[in-house]
Amino acid sequence: MGSDETKSTVDTEKSTVPAGGSCTTSKCAWTTQVVLRVFLFAATLTSVIVMVTGKQTKNIFIPGTPFRIPTAKFTNSPALIYFVVALSVACFYSILSTLATVSAMKKPSSCTAMLLLNLAIMDALMVGIVASATGAGGGVAYLGLKGNKDVRWGKICHIYDKFCRHTGGAIAVSLAASIILLLLSIISIFSLYKRIR
Repeated sequence: MGSDETKSTVDTEKSTVPAGGSCTTSKCAWTTQVVLRVFLFAATLTSVIVMVTGKQTKNIFIPGTPFRIPTAKFTNSPALIYFVVALSVACFYSILSTLATVSAMKKPSSCTAMLLLNLAIMDALMVGIVASATGAGGGVAYLGLKGNKDVRWGKICHIYDKFCRHTGGAIAVSLAASIILLLLSIISIFSLYKRIR
């Protein structure tokens, strides 16, 4: 009888310890994180490239001067500069976090609660950074599209159509990056919860 109790205790302990010493986080969750982090890299890189290449020059007749050739580019607005810098930081973070996640998948012994905690904190931080950059860029894009009659800021998108299309496209892709980061943040927090539970 005593050996049967010992055997059932050992079987119970074996069932709670994951095979290969891996984290309690399932392989599916890690694979999902890697895929989402690769999509995050693609989205942030695309957004930065589209914004930076959206430069446009137009000949505009201004009374009193022969011709003026102003150029619309992201460096004309501090909000768009912040947008490019924030998305560049998120792109760099996506590379580092993808490497860390792949490393944790390949070497389960390296998967610790500290790694999961760091991913959860950094994912949440990146959600805030990318979402704020998207909002700042969206505000500038809206002013370019509609203007502001109260302060007499004219709309410019009817003149700089290519620049506005690039800006709108970059903001749309960065919104997708924000959603990806939000999903990653949820998965990271849930993985940490499962690990320490």
